[in-house]
Amino acid sequence: MTAPAPTRRTGRWIEQWDPEDEGFWQATGERVARRNLWFSVLSEHIGFSVWAMWSVLVLFMGPEYGLTPADKFLLTSVVTLVGAAVRVPYTFAVAVFGGRNWTVISAALLLVPTIAAFVVMKPGTSFSTFLWIGLFAGIGGGNFASSMTNINAFFPLRKKGWALGLNAGGGNIGVAVIQLVTLAVIGANGGPRVLLGIYIPLILVAATLAALFMDNLSAVKNDTGAAKDAAKDAHTWIMSFLYIGTFGSFIGYSFAFGQVLTNQFGRTPLQAAYLTFVGPLLGSLIRPLGGWLADRYGGARISLYNYVAMAAATAVLVVASMRKSLPLFVTVFVILFVLSGLGNGSTYKMIPGIFQAKAVAKGLAGEEAARYGRRLSGASMGLIGAVGALGGVGINLAFRQSFLSYGSGTGAFVAFLAFYAACFVVTWAVYLRRSPSRSEATAAAEANAQLSYAEV
Repeated sequence: MTAPAPTRRTGRWIEQWDPEDEGFWQATGERVARRNLWFSVLSEHIGFSVWAMWSVLVLFMGPEYGLTPADKFLLTSVVTLVGAAVRVPYTFAVAVFGGRNWTVISAALLLVPTIAAFVVMKPGTSFSTFLWIGLFAGIGGGNFASSMTNINAFFPLRKKGWALGLNAGGGNIGVAVIQLVTLAVIGANGGPRVLLGIYIPLILVAATLAALFMDNLSAVKNDTGAAKDAAKDAHTWIMSFLYIGTFGSFIGYSFAFGQVLTNQFGRTPLQAAYLTFVGPLLGSLIRPLGGWLADRYGGARISLYNYVAMAAATAVLVVASMRKSLPLFVTVFVILFVLSGLGNGSTYKMIPGIFQAKAVAKGLAGEEAARYGRRLSGASMGLIGAVGALGGVGINLAFRQSFLSYGSGTGAFVAFLAFYAACFVVTWAVYLRRSPSRSEATAAAEANAQLSYAEV
């Protein structure tokens, strides 16, 4: 086989890439793909850390900053909103600029909000300034979308589940890592600028390593037709709604957990930092298990039971919040993080099965059906990921309103309980309520083991 090699274009471009060819994969493909994966994980990980940075920076912002709890929740809402919105253009940027080139650019862009926060992070800075800096920090959330699009192209179908699961998990853990670093900084009597000063050189390292060791694939092209078809399909929006309940919960709680502990339970920033990292860490690590369970028992079934468990945990949180029981509150909140991680894996597992079932219903079979399913499921994942992240905005705004109205997060938890109940009803009504035609199509889709790549 011809080894991948740069062409006359500027940068590291690979013109010939066929990971489905076993000979090519064994000779050169796997080595190149793994190398790109590791540096992609690093860049995405730091992107998630920068995106989540304001969830911990607000812990440093005491009374001398003049911000109310509602102000802080609004600030983290803005960061989450931008992170969700930029996922769509970031998805298409890989084909426009090249995967390696865009990884360098997107990593370097993280310097803007990080250095800006370093400059303005002091008492006396206006709330509007913090909002603008937080807006720029949201771009870290877009790194996930471009990273997943890029790595998806490097691996053969049979390896995508492992590669994309590792890529997604490595990024998600950035939320827990930034909180762990915060714990170390606060414990050493450091301030917010120390935290920001740690990440500025790390961003430079990630951008430099991507430039030196990653590659662009000429074969990656934007399929605008598939994107339009996916946007017109009702299942894309149904799954977006369900993903709000899982990933939206994960990222929203990651941003809000520390603030709830400080505002409602009177924890100091150091005491809060000791607790906040546990949930995001476990939720990130358990995400692949949700995909594995969905492989084994069916994505819709696992998601259905998971929403029941999330609703039950939230009901206990309402009780813990009303009784101001910190041990019960923290324990159940961590369990809710774990359940959101499981749900992230199981809901994404549903996507290829759904479009494969539609292919079967259209009378397609074999590779033609698989190609149809891959095309639409791949296009829909970018939209679903973006809309799902908007759930984090809703969670922070719900907490903001709850603290304004009731002085605690209890009202927000009641709203989340109702939303998880709605997710349960939609999952059952659309994907598990049996009819002869749906049963036949679903069985055919679940029988296709090749679709196991959609673990993310």
